[in-house]
Amino acid sequence: MARPRVFSGIQPTADSFHLGNYLGALRQWVPMQETHDAFYCVVDLHALTVSPEPAQLRARTRVAAAQLFACGLDPERSTVFVQSHVREHTELTWILLCLTGMGEAARMTQFKDKAAKYGESAAGVGLFTYPMLMAADILLYQADQVPVGADQKQHLELTRDLAQRFNHRFGDTFTMPEPFIPKEVEKITDLQDPTAKMSKSSSSPQGILDVLEQPGPLRKKIMRAVTDTGSEVLFDETNKPGISNLLRIQAALTGTPIPELVARYEGQGYGTFKKDVAEAVVETFSPIRERTEKLLSDETELDRLLAIGAERAAAVARETMAVVRERVGFLPKL
Repeated sequence: MARPRVFSGIQPTADSFHLGNYLGALRQWVPMQETHDAFYCVVDLHALTVSPEPAQLRARTRVAAAQLFACGLDPERSTVFVQSHVREHTELTWILLCLTGMGEAARMTQFKDKAAKYGESAAGVGLFTYPMLMAADILLYQADQVPVGADQKQHLELTRDLAQRFNHRFGDTFTMPEPFIPKEVEKITDLQDPTAKMSKSSSSPQGILDVLEQPGPLRKKIMRAVTDTGSEVLFDETNKPGISNLLRIQAALTGTPIPELVARYEGQGYGTFKKDVAEAVVETFSPIRERTEKLLSDETELDRLLAIGAERAAAVARETMAVVRERVGFLPKL
């Protein structure tokens, strides 16, 4: 029996992934190689919505790919590739754009939030049509399942709507993707503002734990993390959001249940607890950083691995687009 196909992507918009990316996506993707036909993509086309410098985008794309391999993605068991290496993504996006209503696109939360925050003039057409590119990413590979968090559910619903619309108008073509809800991951918040999500776009540098950061700065950030009144290590999101966040981090990285951690640090105060959280982070990230650095030291080999993934992905994409082109009425090229 064929394994279900899964598709997911991650943007190369920073010099390192952070702890939230690691727990919410990367660590989830690795075991799925064993149970799914896995397609994982560095979505560099999506990254253009934040207007990166060309050299920066190129470098960050390699860094993102190296981190994926360093976290445990195996090019023999997963198709790992760069989005712009498969041109069918943009072709299918145009077709889906022609099936999308203006009102439908305007209701997408990501565009509405950015337009409200910065003004519509700062939110470009690329951001407006971002969900249709995401739909093309998924439908191009006939994905059965898509790992989604709460912030992406609306986009997957649009993907399903567009697949259904195309299938109804042109005949059964696209697989209807279902949400894949990974093992629940606790929300990781900003170390300096534990009421806000850890995020590259909104957190201060001191509030983020980067996967590629050196042990010294990682330890300092955790030791300086905002805590709460009192000295007891307790899980109380209302009165102790800072300590609760650090407990979530340690529990996620060590596999130790939070109640067990609370009992362990009874009467010990914040100092010992923070040191142990720091060690858990360093022990997790250091091997990934070292493997990433090794991969980046040989760009030719890294690019070779990505070329293998791109060719594998392109073979699937070409097959899908051959059917799509015929069904929408494009004249075949002789």
